[in-house]
Amino acid sequence: MNFIYGINAVTESLKARGRSFAWVGVAKERHDLRLQRVVDECRRQGIAVRFVSRPELDRMAGNNAHQGVVAVTSAKQYNDLDDVVAAKRGQFSLVVVLDGVEDPHNLGAILRTADAAGADGVVIPERRAAGVTPTVTKASAGASEHLPIAKVTNIGRTLEELKSKNLWIVGLDERAPQNYDSLDYKMDCAIVLGAEGKGVHELVRKKCDFLISIPMLGKVSSLNVSVAAGVMLYEIVRQRREKATTDSK
Repeated sequence: MNFIYGINAVTESLKARGRSFAWVGVAKERHDLRLQRVVDECRRQGIAVRFVSRPELDRMAGNNAHQGVVAVTSAKQYNDLDDVVAAKRGQFSLVVVLDGVEDPHNLGAILRTADAAGADGVVIPERRAAGVTPTVTKASAGASEHLPIAKVTNIGRTLEELKSKNLWIVGLDERAPQNYDSLDYKMDCAIVLGAEGKGVHELVRKKCDFLISIPMLGKVSSLNVSVAAGVMLYEIVRQRREKATTDSK
């Protein structure tokens, strides 16, 4: 069985309708409007609701962070790379490629930011990296249920495939001399972010068309990967919105 827990995660999964639901467990001790909305939506969709004890929900979720709701669902369905590229949401493509992010909370935070910033989708590797687990779904506040996510066997080959689809590859590397905000992102592109503590692998680094860095003005040499993703993605949003505003005048 697969589980989704947390009010936002379950709510967004119900909206996305990307999974089949066996049933949804709701804490019988909790009575409030947010949880009632989840129950009402389940009933609208014909999904069974069971009122169970908090210890039972703790057991299902594997922790007590479920906010009184746990859904029993089918597994997350990953997309093909072509699906991610085809899901273009704006004038320019924006794909986020993660080169081995292992922490599920980081992955969840990146998925949440990628969705908020209008990214077309996210690419993750099959091995030595976090997948879309219940923890990731909860950390993403349900964004994982809306974003196309491709799981690939080789990031380097995937970047070559993206290049063949006319996307420019931009890698975030703390050693790069070019600042992240000096690059013009008004182009179809993929942003590559490396693993915690390791950064982008050397073979992946060599596949990038551009290498950029975020200036570090304090004593610490790098940012958390999910924070770096937020900085990068919203610089892209800023530039593209600026162009859209200029074009509309």
